[in-house]
Amino acid sequence: MSESEKRRSHTAEFKAKVGLEAVRGVKTVSEIAQAYSVHPQLIGQWKKEILESAGALFETKRGPKPAEDKSDEDRLYGEIGRLKMELDWLKKKLGV
Repeated sequence: MSESEKRRSHTAEFKAKVGLEAVRGVKTVSEIAQAYSVHPQLIGQWKKEILESAGALFETKRGPKPAEDKSDEDRLYGEIGRLKMELDWLKKKLGV
C-alpha cells in the first residue's frame, strides 16, 4: 500500500448493508465488491459474521415477564392496602 492510499474504515451500517446483500445472493460477491469498491474477501468476512450472529437475534424468548414483576405488583397492592387503612383510621379520628 502506498503512502497516498489510506486505509478506509467502514461503518457498521455499511458492513451490514453490503453483508446482507451478499447473504441474499442476488448478485455475486464480485459484482457487489465492484459496486461498493470493497475487496471481495472483506464481503465474505462480513457475510460470515452476519450468518454466525443471526442465531443470537432469536435467543431471547417472548412471553410472560419474569417473577420479579409479580413482586412489584404485590408490593404496590400492599402499599395501597396500608394507605387505605391509614385513611380509614384518620377519618375515624376526625369523625368524618
